[in-house]
Amino acid sequence: MHMLQQISPVDGRYQQQTAPLRKYFSEEGLISFRVMVEVRYLLALARVIPQLRDLGDQDKEKILDIATGFSHDDAQRVKAIENECNHDIKAVEYLIKERFDALGLEDYREWVHFGLTSQDINNTAVPCSLKEALEEVVNPQIDALIASLDALAEAWMDIPMLARTHGQPASPTSLGKELLVFRERLANQHEELKSLPFPGKFGGATGNFNAHHVAFPDVDWPAFADKLLSEMGLIRSQTTTQIDHYDRLAAIFDCLKRISTILIDLDRDCWAYISMDYFKQKIKKGEVGSSAMPHKVNPIDFENAEGNAGIAVALFEHLAAKLPISRLQRDLSDSTVLRNIGVPVGHLLIALKATMKGLSKISLNQEQLNRDLEQHMVVIAEGIQSILRSIGHPNPYEILKELTRKEEAITMQDLHKFVDGLDIPEKEKARIKALTPFNYTGILPRKKY
Repeated sequence: MHMLQQISPVDGRYQQQTAPLRKYFSEEGLISFRVMVEVRYLLALARVIPQLRDLGDQDKEKILDIATGFSHDDAQRVKAIENECNHDIKAVEYLIKERFDALGLEDYREWVHFGLTSQDINNTAVPCSLKEALEEVVNPQIDALIASLDALAEAWMDIPMLARTHGQPASPTSLGKELLVFRERLANQHEELKSLPFPGKFGGATGNFNAHHVAFPDVDWPAFADKLLSEMGLIRSQTTTQIDHYDRLAAIFDCLKRISTILIDLDRDCWAYISMDYFKQKIKKGEVGSSAMPHKVNPIDFENAEGNAGIAVALFEHLAAKLPISRLQRDLSDSTVLRNIGVPVGHLLIALKATMKGLSKISLNQEQLNRDLEQHMVVIAEGIQSILRSIGHPNPYEILKELTRKEEAITMQDLHKFVDGLDIPEKEKARIKALTPFNYTGILPRKKY
């Protein structure tokens, strides 16, 4: 379908940004991962049952090529078979059997999907697709954003900035340090994401290897399944119903939700700094900011990122909350939900790219940052009362409160006059007078991340 005909903007308006995810989350991508699981399972069977031990190396290579050489035509053939049998996994099985017949391996065709239920395939294929999508597409994008924040934080670490707590002027901070906050939050969650195991389920119709055990009672089927899934980078859920219990998958979605939430926070702060004129936006010739107001350059990248990250949060939350719940040994409600995993991942990818684009278009307006600090000399009152406390002066908080809570702005001259009237040693007066909003920034992080 043409992009103008797509229902979802993930595949329509934003298809250029999300194109790398098609390999993993499209219908064709899902079918290819299912074929891969079926093929690797059959080749693993050849290690433990005598009926497949006479498969030669060339035969095994031909079988593996069914998965590694999977094509768009193969996907279309699976869909054609599904239209006849009305079962998506059975259609994959029939395609592989067709390939066996064509390869002269018809004697082995009935070992395809032997002893399995559909969810042995789905609950292995889907985590594999998610794992590869995160490792190959999403993780590098998160790393790129972290590196961008790192560079900006380092460049602007010594740029003092008026902080705002509850929206009100507060003790000064550093622009670079504030960006480093987001860098650290993203890095922490990203490390956690990369540490989380990807689960798989392999155990037959109700998770007990019933069919496998009755046919080949001497094979250690749990060990077989553990090894097979380990080879695919998954950890097998040991005790399941017909489907995986999805708790580990839910943990991954919860972590992705937190990453999306941090993005929203970052995007909103960048939007606010643009609104406060701390950041200027680079102008691209030919672009229009407003259909009515020619002067406008809107912070559209951060707004776009915020909106897409918000959708990702909602969908990741639903995935994490819904998937671990299934009636008795299995209902079908997880099936359609699993097909939507790529949607929040797509929105997250759009948000990551939009945030990166927004950061690449901002430049520092230090004059405005300085003006804000100069107009709010009162924010060093915390430092003054802390010094007074340290030397034992009575009621420092209260006298500073009386001085500073006025409608008119407090100037540096007002503060110095106040200090001159204090009964404290001259060296302490000099120490207090040396304070300005530009140097009252505390201990800035200097650690190389």
